[in-house]
Amino acid sequence: MQAYARPATLVDVVVPGSGILRDVALVIGFAGLVAVFAQIAIHLPFTTVPLTGQTLAVLLTGGALGARRGAASLGLYALVGTLGLGVLAPSASAFEGELIHFIFPWKGGGEPLWLLTSGGYIAGFIAAAYVVGVLAERGWDRGWRITVAMLAGSAMLYAPGLLWLGYLIGSGALDERLGFVLAEVIPGGSTLDKTLVGGLYPFVAGDLIKLYVAAIALPGAWALVGRRRS
Repeated sequence: MQAYARPATLVDVVVPGSGILRDVALVIGFAGLVAVFAQIAIHLPFTTVPLTGQTLAVLLTGGALGARRGAASLGLYALVGTLGLGVLAPSASAFEGELIHFIFPWKGGGEPLWLLTSGGYIAGFIAAAYVVGVLAERGWDRGWRITVAMLAGSAMLYAPGLLWLGYLIGSGALDERLGFVLAEVIPGGSTLDKTLVGGLYPFVAGDLIKLYVAAIALPGAWALVGRRRS
């Protein structure tokens, strides 16, 4: 029986080698990258979901590591955050009146995803990295199709994020624990309106920029690798 050969991704070329220890190190390293980008955050007063640099790190992780390792890396990130080890984006209270937080001093949050209004997005990180990774393994990270791969990954990220946020707004499931009524914090005339205002509209422009950066970075890295080889 022929052994399964995982298609080469960018990291396999840049960091040659094989073995479980190498893969574990890569998974941990990229989870750390996402944690750092989570600390590049902007607090929006009308929603409890922060604007962060995580999307860029998630898309790059999937494209560089491939499907399995990419999903494993984001799964590790979500697990560490759920255990309360301070790798998630800062909470609203952590901003202490500031609008923007840039990495230091470290203000990473950490709670179970089901207790966070942004928990659905963090779960979506895993699916996003997997989808981008699958397409990267098929060579979509080396040309114009990388944009399609990134859009697909972003859709996988937003879907659970919006569904979970909408559920919390409509049901008031965490209102008592949060100390305020989530539906009253986010403007809008209906649960759908509030969900889109609090979880989609403010993030589209920034995420399109991050998607563009990721779509340039991966093919650009492949081009540099090709030049070094030649």
